[in-house]
Amino acid sequence: MSLQASAAVQQANRWDGGVCPFGAGWRTVMLWWFIISDGLLFAGFLAAYGYARLSVSNWPDASQVFSLPFLTAMTVVLLASGATMTLAVEAARREEWSTCSTFILVTGLIGLAFLGLQAWEWRHLIADGARMNTNPWGAVAFGAYFFVITGFHGLHVFTGTVVLATAARRVWARRATAVGVEMVGLYWHFVEMVWVFIFTLFYLL
Repeated sequence: MSLQASAAVQQANRWDGGVCPFGAGWRTVMLWWFIISDGLLFAGFLAAYGYARLSVSNWPDASQVFSLPFLTAMTVVLLASGATMTLAVEAARREEWSTCSTFILVTGLIGLAFLGLQAWEWRHLIADGARMNTNPWGAVAFGAYFFVITGFHGLHVFTGTVVLATAARRVWARRATAVGVEMVGLYWHFVEMVWVFIFTLFYLL
C-alpha cells in the first residue's frame, strides 16, 4: 500500500468510532462544547440587547454615559493578557515550564487588573444613578442590560483567573501538560473574544 493510501485509510478510520476525530481528547471536545454553548448564550444576550435598543427611541447615547478612552484601556488590557497567554502556551509546547508558569501568572494578574477597571466603571455608573431598574439617561432597560451582560462577562473573567492560578500551580509542580495549558488558553481567548463583541456592540455602536 502506498504512503498516500495508508494515510487516507488512517484518516477514514478516525470516523469509524472508538477514537477522537483529529486526535482531540475528550476534555478538549467537552471544552469546545462548553465554549459553543456559552457563546450562544452571550449571542442571545447581545441579540436581546440589540432588539431592545432598536425598539425604543430614547436609548441612552453611549458617548454620554461611558468614557471611551477608559473602555479602550480596559480592552487593551484584556487583549494584552491574550498575548501573554499565547506565550504561555508556546512555552508549554517547548516544555519550558518555568517560563510557562510565569506567563500564566502574568495573564492572571492582567485579568485581575481588568476586573478592577470594570469595578471602577460600575462604581462610577452606580454613583451616577444607574440601577437594574432605572437610570438617569433614558430607557429603563439600559441599566439591566448593562449590568447583566458586563457582569456575566466579568464572572467569566474571574473564573478564568481562578483557573489560571490553578494552572500556574500545576505547571510549577510539573504536574501539567501542554494540552492542559492549551485548554486554559482556549478558554481565556474565548473570554477575550466575547469582550470584543461586547465592546463593539454595547459601547461603540
